[in-house]
Amino acid sequence: MNEQAEPPLSTSNLSSEGIDNLPTQQAQHQTVHDIDIWPQLINPIAKDVALEQKITALLATMTLEQKVAQMMQPEIRDITVEDMRRYGFGSYLNGGGSYPQANKHATPQDWIKLAEDMYQASVDDSLDGSSIPTMWGTDAVHGHNNVIGATLFPHNIGLGAANNPALIEKIAAITAKEVMVTGIDWVFAPTVAVVRDDRWGRAYEGYSEDPRIVKDYAFAIVEGLQGSIKGDFLSDQHVISTVKHFLGDGGTIKGIDQGDNIATEQQLFDIHAQGYVGGLAAGAQTVMASFNSWHGVKNHGNKYLLTDVLKARFDFDGLVVGDWNGHGQIPGCTNESCPQAANAGLDIYMVPTSAWKPLLENTIKQVQSGEISQARVDDAVRRILRVKMRAGLFDKPSPAQRPLSGKTELIGHSSHREVAKQAVRESLVLLKNNHNLLPLSPKLSVLVAGDGADNIGKQSGGWTITWQGTDNQNSDFPGATSIYQGIEQLVTQAGGQAQLNVAGEYKDKPDVAIVVFGEEPYAEGNGDIDNLEYQRGEKRDLALLKKLQSQGIPVVAVLISGRPMWVNPELNASDAFVAAWLPGSEGQGVAEVLFTQANGTINHDFSGKLSFSWPNTPLQSELNVNDENYQPLFAYGYGLQYGQASQVSNALSEDNLASTTQLLPLPLFERAVKAPWRMMIGDDNSVDAVVSSVQSNRVVTIKTFDKQVQEDARVVSFNGQAMGFVGLVSNFPRDLRAYSNADASLMLTLKTANKLTKPLSVGMACNRDCRADIDISAWLNDKPLNSWQPVSIDLQCFTQKQLNFANINTPFYLSTLAVATVSFSDVTLVPNSAAQADIRCPAVP
Repeated sequence: MNEQAEPPLSTSNLSSEGIDNLPTQQAQHQTVHDIDIWPQLINPIAKDVALEQKITALLATMTLEQKVAQMMQPEIRDITVEDMRRYGFGSYLNGGGSYPQANKHATPQDWIKLAEDMYQASVDDSLDGSSIPTMWGTDAVHGHNNVIGATLFPHNIGLGAANNPALIEKIAAITAKEVMVTGIDWVFAPTVAVVRDDRWGRAYEGYSEDPRIVKDYAFAIVEGLQGSIKGDFLSDQHVISTVKHFLGDGGTIKGIDQGDNIATEQQLFDIHAQGYVGGLAAGAQTVMASFNSWHGVKNHGNKYLLTDVLKARFDFDGLVVGDWNGHGQIPGCTNESCPQAANAGLDIYMVPTSAWKPLLENTIKQVQSGEISQARVDDAVRRILRVKMRAGLFDKPSPAQRPLSGKTELIGHSSHREVAKQAVRESLVLLKNNHNLLPLSPKLSVLVAGDGADNIGKQSGGWTITWQGTDNQNSDFPGATSIYQGIEQLVTQAGGQAQLNVAGEYKDKPDVAIVVFGEEPYAEGNGDIDNLEYQRGEKRDLALLKKLQSQGIPVVAVLISGRPMWVNPELNASDAFVAAWLPGSEGQGVAEVLFTQANGTINHDFSGKLSFSWPNTPLQSELNVNDENYQPLFAYGYGLQYGQASQVSNALSEDNLASTTQLLPLPLFERAVKAPWRMMIGDDNSVDAVVSSVQSNRVVTIKTFDKQVQEDARVVSFNGQAMGFVGLVSNFPRDLRAYSNADASLMLTLKTANKLTKPLSVGMACNRDCRADIDISAWLNDKPLNSWQPVSIDLQCFTQKQLNFANINTPFYLSTLAVATVSFSDVTLVPNSAAQADIRCPAVP
C-alpha cells in the first residue's frame, strides 16, 4: 500500500482504530436525530468573495424560468439540441448504454459533436434569453466505459483488494483525460458505498467493507479526477467529480438495491459517511443523492441528511444532484412533480425521461405558489453556478476547442493500458495454491477453458458499453485483451503451447488447465441475489472443474465475480484458486501474475488482499470483519503470495444449507434480462441479438423504458409486414422440468397501445421444431388500452402442446402478424401458482 497524506478534515468521531472498533449495524429504529454525531468539517476550498459577487450579479439577471432550467438534468435520448436552445438546461447526461444518435459504436467525434452542439445551444440566448453554459455528466465508473475503445479498469471491488490509493489517483486522472477527449465535463464517480451485505447488486461498486479504505480511495479518486486543490484543480486536464450515493446505499436490509438502511445514526457516520469525509476533503464539487431510504425516509427527500448534515455540518458548498428519477420515489411525488426534493436540498433533478418538461413546468408553478421558496431556488442555482465557475465553464473554450478534445489517440492509449494492467495484477487475490502449483512455467502445454476465458465483456462486468454490460462481443473492445489472449501471447513467446476450449476438450493432454468462469455481467438491482451460492441448481462450471481434475490435470480456477461467493465445491475441485473480480479490458494482467518469466523467475507476485470477507456458507451475506460470531472462510485481509502454504482444506463442506424441496420463483426478465438468457428480436428471415437500448429489424422495433425504475420494461412495435417476435434465448438449453412439475405458471405484465386484430402469442421453445404458444389477444382486448395488466399462464398449457421442458432454450417469446405496440416487464416462472392462473389448462388425465 502506498502512503497518502491524511485528508485535511476532522474525523474525530471515528476511532483511530477505524474498522477494528466499528459497531455492528443493528436493526434499530431511528426516531431522534443527533446532529452532534456529525463533525463540523471545514470546506478545503476557501470562499472566493469575487466569485460569489459574480454569482450574485448573474442571479439578479435571471428569470425564474431560467433558474429552474438550471435545476433540470434531462438525458440525451429524451432531448434535442433545439430543446437545449429553447430551455437552456443547466446540465444533461447520458445514462449507461446511451450514446449519441443511439449508436453503440458512436465514434469520439460523434460524442464531441453532440457536446459541442449542446454547448452552443445552451449559450445561444435567442430563445431562452440565457447564455449560461450547460455541462454534460456521464457514468465513467471504471474508465470512460460508455465509449468503444476506452481503457477499462478493474471495478472498484478489485481496486479495493489492491489497497493502493496512489494507483487509484492515477486511474482517475487517466479516466478524466479519456472523458475530456469526448468533450464531457462531469463524471458521476466515485461510488463510496461501504458494502455490508454482499447480496447487493452493486457490491462490486464498493471498494471495501472497511470504511478506512473507502475514505482514502475517495480522496484519491476525487483528486485524480478534479486535480489537487493546491495545484491543477479543475484545470483543462480535469473533470468535475461526484461522490455518490448519499447516504448509506451499501447498508440496506438484505442488500436490496434502493432499499432501506436501518443503521443507527452513529453507524451511518462511522461506516457509511467516511467516503464523503475523504471525497469532500479533496474538494469534490458534487454529491449524488441515493435511491435508498434511511429508516423509511427516501434520501432524495431527506432534509436532515441533505441539508442539515451534508450542507451545514459538512460545509459542502457544491451541488447535490439526484439519481435517475429518484425524486419520483418520494411518497407524494411523481417523476413529473416533486417539490419535496427541492425543499429537502436537492439542487438538480436528474429527470432522464420525457418527464423533464412537466417537471420543469410544475416546478416553476410551485415556486410561483410558494410551495418551493424563491430562496431555496436561488440557493440551488447559486450552487450550480459556483461549480460551473470553479470548473471554468464560463471561460473555457467550447467542448470541441478544448486542449484534449479530439485527441483520440488518448482513448485506450498504451500508457493508460499499462496502468490498467498494473491494477489488474494488484487486484488479484490468491485463495488457494496446493503444492505451490502457481506460478506456472510459460513453457508448459496449457489448456484454457471456461466461458470467461475469451470473453472481454464478461471480465469487464456491468457498466461496460451497455448499462448492464451485456450484449457485448470481443469486437466491441478494440485494443483490449481477454484473459486467454494474454495467456496465449505470454506462453507462445516463451515456447509453450496454449489452447482454448471453453468445454475443456483437448486432443493432447495438457500439463495444466486454467479454467476462467464466473458471474454474468449485471448492474444495480439486476444483480441483487438472495444468497451467495455460485450457480445454484446448475453447476456447469463445477462439472467442468471436476472433469479436468478427474483426468489427472492440475486445475487453476480463476473466478470472475462482482462479490465474494460461496464456491466451496469449486474450491474443492481446484488445485489453485484466484479471485480475479472484474478486471476490465486488460486480461493480459492476469497472465502476467499466473506465469513466471521464461527463465523461471517470478514475473509479478500476488499482492491483493481481500477487502471483503469471504463466506463460509451461502447464507453469510452479512459478513464483515469484527462482527459478532465472525467466521468467514477467508478473513478480511487474506491473500496468499507465492511460496505461502494454502490454508484451506481440500474437503470443504459442500452443504448449501438449502432445502432440496424448496423451489423458488425464477425471474427471466426482471428489470433486465437474467442470465443466461439474451434478448432477441426476429422475423421469418432473421434473428438478431438486442445489443442497444433501441433496435429495429424489418418488422420489430424494441426500446427500453422506465415503468417503475430505470429501464425495467420494454416496448415492442410490430409493423405487420411479416411474423415478428421478441424473446429470451440461451446458447444452451435449461432443464425446467422442476417448474412444469410444480404447478407453475408463466407470469408477466403487459400493456397494449391498440386493439389486437390478429393473434398475439406468448410462447416457449426448445428449438425451431419444438415450441408451443398461447394466443392471448382476446384476453388482452378485454382490458383497457395503455394499462398495465398482470397475466399468468399455466405451464400445463405448453406441456399439452408437447413442449419438452427438459430442453428449453427460449423460456418466453411474444409473436404476432398484427400491427401492434406491446410493452412488457417482469417475466417470471412461479411455482405453485397454476391454480390461480389467468389462463389455465388443467392436466389431462
